[in-house]
Amino acid sequence: MAIFKGAGVAIVTPMKENEEVNYDRLEELINWQIDQGTDCIIIVGTTGESSTLTTEEHAKVIRAAVEFTKHRIPVVAGTGSNCTREAVHLSKEAEEAGVDGLLAVTPYYNKATQGGLIRYYTEIAEAVKLPIIMYNVPGRTGCNILPETAAALFRDVENIVGLKEATGNVAQAAKTMYLTDGKLDLYSGEDGIVVPLLSLGAKGVISVWSNIAPRDVHEMCMAYFNGDVKKAAELQLKAQPLVEALFSEVNPIPVKKALNLMGKDVGSLRSPLTEMTEGAAEKLAAAMREYGILA
Repeated sequence: MAIFKGAGVAIVTPMKENEEVNYDRLEELINWQIDQGTDCIIIVGTTGESSTLTTEEHAKVIRAAVEFTKHRIPVVAGTGSNCTREAVHLSKEAEEAGVDGLLAVTPYYNKATQGGLIRYYTEIAEAVKLPIIMYNVPGRTGCNILPETAAALFRDVENIVGLKEATGNVAQAAKTMYLTDGKLDLYSGEDGIVVPLLSLGAKGVISVWSNIAPRDVHEMCMAYFNGDVKKAAELQLKAQPLVEALFSEVNPIPVKKALNLMGKDVGSLRSPLTEMTEGAAEKLAAAMREYGILA
């Protein structure tokens, strides 16, 4: 059984003015997401600024998310690293915190070989009992999990169950599903192509868009699963200008700006991330008004 089916939110990590984690706001965001129909909380992923959190903060935010969610929906923790030992350490801490699954990004900067990726994911999987979703985002990591590698890991390692596909390459996703007989738990990591990947057998999406329109993303997935492909496509296409604006600068800069415009008060970003430029912020606000989020 998949860790979750539908819309998983790659939730932001709210900050106070002094850039400390704002746990009160995180609890509010999680409760709002659940009330809006979100199917899973993905904590401390890329959108959650995992790369600028200390190891201690990383573990504390995961524990907080588990506590705030109260088993109402699954919690998946981002635990990948550019160092396998660190990824194993983070994964063990997340397991102890009580999460339902792990999202492990490929090791960044190192540009591991395909053999290195197999060793990396195998060592993480052997250290924990939790189900693991591999996270393939070569545009950020410089490292691509080829379909043959994903298929080998899925076949040979029992608790490697899924893949967050964020290459933007639908053909690569199709080949991965072909090589795994459609049994791999595939999740779109690109908000602009969720419905196309659902048509290939994806279980849902790990979404930035869900931070600001959780009900719509959930309903898009459910419409598809219920056979209403037309409605799913309409929701996908309606969001295209908004999704484009959400990625007009590096994630999570725009989505934090969007949440602040909505009055969610998620605070600033940690360096080297910077606030959104004025021109891009104006275009984002316009897209949000067109979508109906802002008056």
